[in-house]
Amino acid sequence: MARKWRAGAAGLAVLGLTLTACGGAKVGDDSADSGGSSGKCGTFNLAVNPWVGYEADAAVVAYVAEHDLGCTVNKKDLKEEIAWQGFGTGEIDAVLENWGHDDLKKKYITDQKTAVEAGSTGNKGVIGWYVPPWLAKAHPDILDYKNLNKYADRFKTSESGGKGQLLDGDPSYVTNDAALVKNLKLNFKVVYAGSETALIQAYRKAEKNKEWVLGYFYEPQWFMSEVPLKKVALPPYKKGCDADAAKIACDYPVYDLDKIVSAKFAKSGSPAYDLVKKFHWTNDDQNTVAKYIAVEKMTPEAAAKKWVEANKDKVDAWTK
Repeated sequence: MARKWRAGAAGLAVLGLTLTACGGAKVGDDSADSGGSSGKCGTFNLAVNPWVGYEADAAVVAYVAEHDLGCTVNKKDLKEEIAWQGFGTGEIDAVLENWGHDDLKKKYITDQKTAVEAGSTGNKGVIGWYVPPWLAKAHPDILDYKNLNKYADRFKTSESGGKGQLLDGDPSYVTNDAALVKNLKLNFKVVYAGSETALIQAYRKAEKNKEWVLGYFYEPQWFMSEVPLKKVALPPYKKGCDADAAKIACDYPVYDLDKIVSAKFAKSGSPAYDLVKKFHWTNDDQNTVAKYIAVEKMTPEAAAKKWVEANKDKVDAWTK
């Protein structure tokens, strides 16, 4: 996930609906029925994007939809733009955690009119560059981007081509980092860890062994309670500073994460739509469920059940 997940950078805009998603599911799978109608839930098709915070959202919404509303929930593991393509076919009803995505909103909401906004999740999204706590304590000036070149040699790896390594996560997390490195004239190269799990493990290892790691990370994220990463100050975000992707030289904005649903689903009368519309919680709520899944190794359903049973008042507000 990233701010303004620029589809062009990953080539997603040209991919067909038959492209296989990260978990093997794909838009175009005939098993996906459209949402219910006339107040009956029927099948509720829920996209699950590849990070554990989103998985926490989906776990709780799916659990409530199944146990309180009697829905049949069809969860599909899909990366962002692939999921949005499913709005027009009725194969995806909802995306629960959208990080900006102005480009996709224009394409699917404004132009194609196959999707509509469904309000805030209540989560605030922060993206940026982080270092492990030990490094920030040993070299406090490293928390200012202007000093990064001074330490570039310390961040070199076998994959960074003689430059310092800036570690990003899943390659589908389309970020501004390559442009930032270039435009801020930093002697670094973006290298992908491959997944959220690999990125977390790199930070965990760096803190334990006092290794030099600079990387992309984000909040809400349960891992911050285990290893409180320290954020590097980039040039402050100002409205419009990221308008030209190639010229970006400013920090990421703080995001009010929101939900997107298919236009058809919004008009279906399905109680699952009302649930999605009313779904609202905090960063702490999401981190709690995400930690159950990622650290305590609970199944998403068991994690959701534990949280739902401890938060009846919040859940009741979503279903009444």
